[in-house]
Amino acid sequence: MSRALGVIAGAAVLAGLVLVGLGVFPVDLSPAAPVPSPVPETLAVSLPPSPQASPSPSESPRPAPPVLRLSGPVPTKGSGSFEYAATGGPVRGRSGTLLRYQVAVERGAGEDAAAFGAAVDGALGHAQSWTAGGLRMQWVPRGTPYDFTVHLATRETAGRLCGAGGVDITVRGRPYTSCRIGGSVIINLDRWRLSVDHFVAAKVPLARYRDYVINHEVGHQLGHRHELCPRRGRPAPVMMQQTLDLKGCTANPWPFLNGRRYAGPLK
Repeated sequence: MSRALGVIAGAAVLAGLVLVGLGVFPVDLSPAAPVPSPVPETLAVSLPPSPQASPSPSESPRPAPPVLRLSGPVPTKGSGSFEYAATGGPVRGRSGTLLRYQVAVERGAGEDAAAFGAAVDGALGHAQSWTAGGLRMQWVPRGTPYDFTVHLATRETAGRLCGAGGVDITVRGRPYTSCRIGGSVIINLDRWRLSVDHFVAAKVPLARYRDYVINHEVGHQLGHRHELCPRRGRPAPVMMQQTLDLKGCTANPWPFLNGRRYAGPLK
């Protein structure tokens, strides 16, 4: 071997020893195996309750729709005799003449005299009723002095009593409206339970019609005549024949509005 070749061979051996001493090892250059992605942790999620299963506390329940008329058959004829309420109520109104009235329900009408009396007392004792105009009224039990009587009668009896007093309450051949004769206010049971079609179509509650018919017929007892609608869109005067038609006015059961007597042109 020549001296040059020996030097080269020795250098190669020395380089190999140095590489080994430095910890340099042969590298595997084949493609690396893919590293799996970390598995995400499962999160506990609290879902809100279904609106159908649990309504929001801020939501208030919907009010029940008003009663427009009562269901079920209405007796058309009773015994012709009346049961009088044995109870009464306080004096309604602050000053003026005191008028006392008693209430009576026809036997066979299916109505309670005390309950009817309470409805009459509520209507006449309202702050916008006749007692707002310098007049006092009181519901009194039978056996107590009284000025007039409010009767609830089946339509056949109402037609007979009103006709005997000279008032025709028939519409299309059937006793339909109510009336006042002498010292008696006669409320037709059909209207008391069913109201009238145009009130029902306008969604006027039955209780409002009852307030109207009581104040209207008692208005006759007080000497008031029928009145007309003053102008389309205005409240109907209580002495207007609202049972027959509103003539463009809106239903109104009270003789006083905004603290003043409300009336229309005389019919």
